[in-house]
Amino acid sequence: MKKNNYVAKGMAVGIAIGTAIGVATDNTGVWMCIGLALGAGIGSSRMRKQEKDRDDSSS
Repeated sequence: MKKNNYVAKGMAVGIAIGTAIGVATDNTGVWMCIGLALGAGIGSSRMRKQEKDRDDSSS
């Protein structure tokens, strides 16, 4: 079974979005960090939801 790494995907998307906003607002460093944090949080919550759904279906 292929394991999806939602945290890594979320971080990558978050950095990309944060960098784009940072370039537009001329504050790349701050927005890249904000995007990284938000992406990691969203990826972590998606991974926990998937694990919970998997545990519920096996019960």
